[in-house]
Amino acid sequence: MTEAILSDLGTQVLIPACAVVGILFALLQYTVVSKVKVSVDKSESARKNSAIERLIEEEEGLHDHSVVAKCAEIQNAISEGAESFLFTEYRYVGVFMIAFAVLIFLFLGSVEGFSTNSRTCTYDKTKMCKPALATAIASTLSFLLGAFTSVFSGYFGMKIATYANARTTLEARKGVGKAFIVAFRSGAVMGFLLAASGLLVLWATINVFKLYYHDDWEGLFEAITGYGLGGSSMALFGRVGGGIYTKAADVGADLVGKVERNIPEDDPRNPAVIADNVGDNVGDIAGMGSDLFGSYAESSCAALVVASISSFGVNHDFTAMLYPLLVSSVGILVCLMTTLFATDFFEIKVVDQIEPALKRQLVISTAFMTVGIALISWLALPSSFTIFHFGTQKVVKSWQLFLCVGVGLWAGLIIGFVTEYYTSNAYSPVQDVADSCRTGAATNVIFGLALGYKSVIIPIFAIAVAIFVSFSFAAMYGIAVAALGMLSTIATGLAIDAYGPISDNAGGIAEMAGMSHRIRERTDALDAAGNTTAAIGKGFAIGSAALVSLALFGAFVSRATITTVDVLTPKVFIGLIVGAMLPYWFSAMTMKSVGSAALKMVEEVRRQFNNIPGIMEGTAKPDYATCVKISTDASIKEMIPPGALVMLTPLIVGIFFGVETLAGVLAGSLVSGVQVAISASNTGGAWDNAKKYIEAGASEHARTLGPKGSDPHKAAVIGDTIGDPLKDTSGPSLNILIKLMAVESLVFAPFFATHGGLLFKIFK
Repeated sequence: MTEAILSDLGTQVLIPACAVVGILFALLQYTVVSKVKVSVDKSESARKNSAIERLIEEEEGLHDHSVVAKCAEIQNAISEGAESFLFTEYRYVGVFMIAFAVLIFLFLGSVEGFSTNSRTCTYDKTKMCKPALATAIASTLSFLLGAFTSVFSGYFGMKIATYANARTTLEARKGVGKAFIVAFRSGAVMGFLLAASGLLVLWATINVFKLYYHDDWEGLFEAITGYGLGGSSMALFGRVGGGIYTKAADVGADLVGKVERNIPEDDPRNPAVIADNVGDNVGDIAGMGSDLFGSYAESSCAALVVASISSFGVNHDFTAMLYPLLVSSVGILVCLMTTLFATDFFEIKVVDQIEPALKRQLVISTAFMTVGIALISWLALPSSFTIFHFGTQKVVKSWQLFLCVGVGLWAGLIIGFVTEYYTSNAYSPVQDVADSCRTGAATNVIFGLALGYKSVIIPIFAIAVAIFVSFSFAAMYGIAVAALGMLSTIATGLAIDAYGPISDNAGGIAEMAGMSHRIRERTDALDAAGNTTAAIGKGFAIGSAALVSLALFGAFVSRATITTVDVLTPKVFIGLIVGAMLPYWFSAMTMKSVGSAALKMVEEVRRQFNNIPGIMEGTAKPDYATCVKISTDASIKEMIPPGALVMLTPLIVGIFFGVETLAGVLAGSLVSGVQVAISASNTGGAWDNAKKYIEAGASEHARTLGPKGSDPHKAAVIGDTIGDPLKDTSGPSLNILIKLMAVESLVFAPFFATHGGLLFKIFK
């Protein structure tokens, strides 16, 4: 068994160096975006490019300074609304975070009766490990660190998005290419900041904990699992709360404004329009950022736990042990190079180049990352090593581990492109959904549901192949690094994902500021491309969640000392069938929450249209603040029951029914949750783009279905309204459900294995 080429010192330098490079690159992108001014300096504008500015004013028929001032005003309103919601949400979540941290300490500390004596190691009975009390304290600290990093990721993602939306609008006056660059650079700020900060905090946590644990790597990396639990716990509330907020506002704005009053989307006369734009930032930016950070943290933790009881941990091979972090480090460098293709090497000149440029980012990053994985696998891994495989050690070659990461990486690309095929209006599935609107909303709903169910097929096969290949080569560790492979280009994926809501906001600001139809066409084109790439991002998130959840499941089974999970035993089967039900229960709760919040929003918007004279004529200003408050109050109240369902289920099942039943619950929720999540996200995305296809009227077929306000368009709006909670609340939240229950079970596995199954013990 040869040693790795890369030394431990080289590893200790490379990981934080890549993280720092990622943070510096994010700051550089931010600096470039900040050069677009959202303030009026008349003396400077008179001196600088005065001829060009006059040409723009003449071309667009607007007075430039008044437009800039209006954009700044709208941007401030959106930013204040988003910040107010997040601070309110984080206050509630902060209380939960502290309470759950106490719970982790009490449960894990009680495994050995809060003893401070060393204990026999779980996997190697010949060695002594640190006391359970130490693991309880360390797990609690890592949980708080993961939660804080997740909150940080979501908050700063929201800040850069609200900082960039008006700047994207103003740059659209100069052309679609300029606007694209601002939106994409802003997304890159979030992508690199999240990927780099998550990696840096995890690396620092491992090194600090190592000072106490020394040679007890089993205990060290068991304690690190709290980091993933903290990240996903915050992501759950961010996704659910943000999703309810954005869809309550969106549904209310669409049903009353577009269907009943026949006014355009983002029309400033609509009272819910500011709340709708705020929702894009708190749901699709803050929630999505926390979600993908959670996936990254959990896949890293799952890989580290399995590696710690494999030859890497047994032989104290630090470089090979941190292989998952090295993969993520290389991913930051690869994504940095990839970003330059969108911002510096190629220039967007026409609308048709936007979507190909975004898709090119996925292909380039995947190709480069394949080379990067091969290089780091050669440098960081011994040529041969062993991986823990349910009580035995499986011999694995370094090239086999490279293939595990690679198959996850390419499976992600396949899922992304299949998602795009089923949700982009450039292809026949969405065009067929749009065509079904000829005969009304009912047929639109039927076609959309069928599309969503069908879109599950290829992604599931891609995930199945990734699982088979990675498990065959390297057991559960292979599945964990396959998930990391899918997430290795997270910085690029997040940049593309965040680009969508930023562009959406930019279009809303253009409409509200009264900018010309030409500029609105440019922002609509940016938004349409972003809508498809957002669906691709959700596909990545769901696919990686399936692999992460399975890897965590394997780690849980090993830690709970379960030799086999036999579905023919009643204990396991009841867990399996209940687990398969949970995604439906959760979806019902989140969709009803959106419906309840939207009902209040619709009533308020109708009240304002009916009772405030002059709104429709544009002579009176709507009460935007009341609609923002309705969305905030409703989402905070409604996010608690679904969150409680996810967080309490593993605790209740583990304590009262034991680890075998809990294993069944985890398997059942994984199998059904992935299917429901993919179909929900793709159905909603298809309905949204079918509506946009009719509105854009870019082809002869689309023009026969339009224009806005026609019966087919109204049917498309109804489909889009139904799809909104599916694609932006229930679907994306389900991937957190399957991950979070698995990582929570892993963290509490020592307690469940020691004290769980109370009911079966009583009736034994």
